[in-house]
Order: sequence, then structure tokens, then C-alpha cells
Amino acid sequence: MTFPTEIKVNIDANITDALSTLDQPGGESQKRLIWFAEHPQGVEDGRLLLDSGVIVRFRSGDTPDELTVKLRPCTTAQLTGRFSSPFDRESFEYKIEEDWSGSRHVLSASATRVHPQGTLLNAVTPGAEAAAPLDALQLQFLQECAPAVRFTELVALGPIASTKFNNVPLDNLEVDLERWTVADLNFLELSTRIKRKHGEKPHEFEKRVEHKQKKLQSAVRDRGIAISQNPDNKTRRVLTTLATRHP
Repeated sequence: MTFPTEIKVNIDANITDALSTLDQPGGESQKRLIWFAEHPQGVEDGRLLLDSGVIVRFRSGDTPDELTVKLRPCTTAQLTGRFSSPFDRESFEYKIEEDWSGSRHVLSASATRVHPQGTLLNAVTPGAEAAAPLDALQLQFLQECAPAVRFTELVALGPIASTKFNNVPLDNLEVDLERWTVADLNFLELSTRIKRKHGEKPHEFEKRVEHKQKKLQSAVRDRGIAISQNPDNKTRRVLTTLATRHP
């Protein structure tokens, strides 16, 4: 099966200037706070859930709250049973997609449950059990596809301030812009998602994705914006910083 691909470009210098150059729509933004759940003992020992390819992420702010559990990187062999293919239910989405950032191409699978606005905040307060809001489908996904990882006694690290602009025109592309700020870190991510067309062969889809990635990178560089060369993605960089500050 050929899955959709999300292409990402990260910027970590002169963010305000980059946003101005990219002509983001003034006022049309989503502001949210983001937390990631981790084991306190693992944080103390320098071991993150992220090292096992697992991400537990909370979002709360201008839109309904979201709790996402994600495997990245993962393999199709891990994704068994009902989790071998994407599906949607009311207030729930299970996605499988390729994640391309520079030369790094990985498969990811995520299960997201939408909650009423503000209702996840109790789970991210100090001392709260951050795993409590995980629903039955999310727990089943984790138990079946990442059975070696323990998902109890979690604490939330954060918050990270996020500002997102959707569907921003960039040459003949439409991209989402998302800025993260926490501690002394300041990132801007540009992303666009590409789906396989009806009747398109896998190798044709891959060539089209490669072409779109080059176009996105060129569109950024042509505006004098430097693309980050840091090999770590923004989630790892942020979690590493938050872990060092966790009491």
C-alpha cells in the first residue's frame, strides 16, 4: 500500500523575518499549547519514549483539544490487524503516512482523539497521570503495535507555544506554517501533504513527491531563508530540552 506523504522543511534562524518573507496571513492563525508525555524515571535516566519510537502529544488552545499517540519511525510489519490501514470514526482519526524531512524518510502511524476544548488541561498539570485520557482505541493501538512500551505513570512535559497558519500560498504550493517556542528554542516548520492520485503507480507517486520536495526547498531558499541542517527533528530537540528542565 502507498501512503500519503508529508514533506517538511524546518527553519531555526531569523524566524520573524522568515514569517514576514513567507507572507503568512495576518490574523488567520491557530494558537495552541503542546505537551508531550514521558516517564519521570526515564527522563531522569536520559531515556525517552521517543527513543522507542513513541510520541504521546497533547494540544489545547484555539481549537478542540487533541490527544495523539504516534509511532515514528515504524514499519508496516508493526501495524497489524485493524491498524494496518487508515480509518476514521467520530472524533477519531487513525493515519499512516510517510514523513519526509530532507533525506530522512520514515513511516509514521498516529491515532488522534479530539476532545472538547480545554478538557485535556487536567491531564497535563503537575502530578497528574498524563495517560489517563488515552481511550480504548489508542490503548489497543499501542498494545498491538508497540507492546514492549509501558504507557502508565506518565507526566506531561511542556508547554510549548504553537502558532499555526494553514494553507499559505508559496509559489504554486499550499503549505502549513507552524512555529514552536519553548525555553530558548524557536522553530518554524513548513509542511505540505501529498496523496496518491487515482490510477497513479507507486513509482510515479514517489517521483511526484520528490519533485514537490525540491520545489518546496527551492521556494524557501529563493526567498533567502536558510533551511535548518540540524539532523534532529523539532520534536526531539524540544523534548531533549524539556527533559533537562524537568524537576
